[in-house]
Amino acid sequence: MRRLALILLPCAVAVLVRWWLARPSSFFVLAPPDNSTHSVLVGVLSARHHRALRQAIRDTWLGYIRDHPRLRRRVTVKFIVGRHGCPVPEEDREDPYSCSLLNFSQPATGQDAEIEIVKVADPAVLVPSDVSAIALDFKVLHPVVITRLGVFPSGSRPELHSNVTVKLLQLDQEEAVVTARFSSLSAGTMVNWVWYKPVEQFILPKGFEGTLVWESLDSAPLTTVNSSSVELNDGGGVLRFSPISEGTLPHRSALGFPGLAGGFTFTIYDEDGLSGLLRGRPARMETHASVLREEDAALREESLRHGDMVFVDVVDTYRNVPSKLLRFYKWSVENAAFDLLLKTDDDCYIDVDSVLLKIDRRGLKRGNFWWGNFRQSWAVDRIGKWQELEYASPAYPAFACGSGYMVSRDLVRWLASNAGKLKAYQGEDVSMGIWMAAVGPQKYQDPGWLCEKECYLDMLSSPQHTAQELRLLWDRRRACGDPCGCPWDP
Repeated sequence: MRRLALILLPCAVAVLVRWWLARPSSFFVLAPPDNSTHSVLVGVLSARHHRALRQAIRDTWLGYIRDHPRLRRRVTVKFIVGRHGCPVPEEDREDPYSCSLLNFSQPATGQDAEIEIVKVADPAVLVPSDVSAIALDFKVLHPVVITRLGVFPSGSRPELHSNVTVKLLQLDQEEAVVTARFSSLSAGTMVNWVWYKPVEQFILPKGFEGTLVWESLDSAPLTTVNSSSVELNDGGGVLRFSPISEGTLPHRSALGFPGLAGGFTFTIYDEDGLSGLLRGRPARMETHASVLREEDAALREESLRHGDMVFVDVVDTYRNVPSKLLRFYKWSVENAAFDLLLKTDDDCYIDVDSVLLKIDRRGLKRGNFWWGNFRQSWAVDRIGKWQELEYASPAYPAFACGSGYMVSRDLVRWLASNAGKLKAYQGEDVSMGIWMAAVGPQKYQDPGWLCEKECYLDMLSSPQHTAQELRLLWDRRRACGDPCGCPWDP
């Protein structure tokens, strides 16, 4: 019997070795010795209400770290959450990305009452311009209907001596929504020192971002007005106009220099709805405050249960994410021991093993080091969710995709120490690129940090997933080593 056991033992060992080697090797961590100093802090940007996503991460790659004895000593994961919820209900915000109150201070009264955005009481404020095109940008905060477009006369007399085209365009669009043409033979009707012509009427919805462009079609100059001499009428807050003074950052596709060479008239669409919105605001504010109190209590309970949340002192909105990240950097250098910091989002799948294996095999523990998938010469958006009105260049410096990137501790320390001086731009990804441009770190380009919702066997991260998708990716990873699909998947 002993001889039989000695014969069978090598066979059993061989089978076990073959089974071990056949398993996906990247799923098993080549962890460093226990005395390794290669510690990684993972910061996961998370919205207050994204509890399901946080739990999906705890049940997948974060749970894997906590259950692995060596990984638990090497990697620390924290969810970065804003301490304060926005006190303004969504219906009463200017847009879903900020916490700015829709400030309808003096809504116009009277159904279909026409509102002039500009009235000139003294024609002496009208002066010739030295440019052939002038543009005024605006945003619609409650639906309106543009009824007439207008142009200033030629100087301080009511005559019009030039040929002028006035166009209303949606920002970033080349085709005009409405157009009016003015000439000495067809000047229209003058009201308060503005020549007007009626236009086809369209409803401009809330969130519409447009520009009014005046173009001189001949050598005669446009007439403009000193910005300090007139006050634009926003209809009680239903419109928001961009500044018209010199030096204002123009929209990158604007056809003219920022300013004013006339005006337009409009009516408020669904004025009853606007009045109802204002009447219902106090009750909504009270209900929303109650919801925030319940959310605060739920977050406290979640934090006590899991011990993996860092609350930073910001109002938790998209526009505040850059400030949210800077405050986490300050927290991290004061409260955590780490050599590298991995930043990711709560909708991202992270292949922990692949990240750590690459750190070890490529020797990525370095100073002044930034490891990510970098976007180059990315055009600056002036409208929409990624609207940037503060950064003057038409393109951003190189910045890493937000699904995952790694920075060395010395860079985090620099960011933390300068947090009070660093300007927050429209998004944390581009803000990080602008901040890092001042330091000039050593960049390590790696397409494994995916920028879009895709799936590859050798990816380090993948963004924009639901909680269910995060679990599915992880289940496949555990089952067959491929998060993108197992051979037996239907």
